[in-house]
Amino acid sequence: METAAALPAEPVTNRGIDADEVIVTRALSKVYRDFWGREKVRALKGLDLTVRRGEIFGLLGPNGSGKTTTIKLLLGLLFPTAGEALVLGKAATDVTKNERIGYLPEESYLYKFLNAEETLDFYGRLFKLPVQVRRERIDQLLNLVGMGGARKRRLREYSKGMTRRIGLAQALINDPDLIILDEPTTGLDPIGSREMKDLIIDLKRRGKTVLMCSHMLADVQDVCDRIAILHQGELKELGRVDALLKVRDVTEIRARGLSDACKEEIRAVIERHHGQVERIDHPTTTMEELFLEIVRDAEARPGRRVQEN
Repeated sequence: METAAALPAEPVTNRGIDADEVIVTRALSKVYRDFWGREKVRALKGLDLTVRRGEIFGLLGPNGSGKTTTIKLLLGLLFPTAGEALVLGKAATDVTKNERIGYLPEESYLYKFLNAEETLDFYGRLFKLPVQVRRERIDQLLNLVGMGGARKRRLREYSKGMTRRIGLAQALINDPDLIILDEPTTGLDPIGSREMKDLIIDLKRRGKTVLMCSHMLADVQDVCDRIAILHQGELKELGRVDALLKVRDVTEIRARGLSDACKEEIRAVIERHHGQVERIDHPTTTMEELFLEIVRDAEARPGRRVQEN
């Protein structure tokens, strides 16, 4: 696996950065090369993206679309081949900005011989949190993720869902401004998944910014404000979830207090029958249908660029 071992191809600057822009990428590209320096995989191609403060942003795409590469570039684990990335006002390659980031990877790499308290205390020490702050934060987070009753159990005894909850608590131990979640509902049952989504929404209420990668499209639809869909390293769709899911060529009329005969009529007839038109708007599709449509279109028309909806 390639790591951050060389200088970025282009200098990263703070030109034109708004205070509310937590993540900004400009023409961000990453090429993986073989031993001889020949291009092997172009994992990311000219990504232009902005994530704003206080929003939940979904990053979607099939396997191999560039999601993991994007996250590694944002965390400074890789250097870009071209373009630039800014996170919390600093170059993504500046690892000091990671002190303000919480990260939950797809696979939680936790020490199985520790219990929940010891795990969170360990990560609190890494962030140099004072003893009293660590104790208070551990109690708050264990209760927040619903693991207060299992705080003394070794992690090796945990189910995958329980491990996921502790992984989220670990990602929040430093009270981060930006939280990056990779498949946060993996291994959770429907109740646990709903609770996890409620926690993510609560993070937004607390003023946090969340970047979320997920294959669970219904989860993204439930919690995200905006999404970006990647395919083969290219940005294929970007915009607000409610705008993207509207079916533009169909109009939906919702009304209340109508007779059976009136339900079959158009607006004029509804008003004549003293019905109340609640909404005339475009119906929405589902995130799954939108995702599949974008991927199929990307395969049929490679290289198409998009503007935010």
